[in-house]
Amino acid sequence: MIYLSNTAAVSQLSALASYIDQGSNNATFIFYDSIKPTTSDVNADNGAKLVTLTLPKPSLKQVNTDSIELNPTDTAVAVKTGTARWARLFNGDGKAVADFEVGTDITLANTSLIVGGTLSIVSIKLRPYTGQ
Repeated sequence: MIYLSNTAAVSQLSALASYIDQGSNNATFIFYDSIKPTTSDVNADNGAKLVTLTLPKPSLKQVNTDSIELNPTDTAVAVKTGTARWARLFNGDGKAVADFEVGTDITLANTSLIVGGTLSIVSIKLRPYTGQ
């Protein structure tokens, strides 16, 4: 395994922001109430979909010394009731970018969503894993 310096890893995350914005649509975070798949190459169960949050273009808000920050999402309405367990980030082409565990990778004020309720993310920071 290759361990990058923090500076190199943040540079990679900055490049990732361009990939997130690719495509004719906006990037999205979709939250699910199922068990997170082992990799983002495994299709998510659409029946477990709780809510879809849309990122603006450009998605990149700023580059920090230890992370990149994405712009806030829109406010979206939950399509079913359930507990958000994980989320998948899709780019503007609808391609899976990464999976995030709620409570570990993503912190929500309330993980229990109710159909018709709303959710948004106002602060999104992606930090690199540098092996340290």
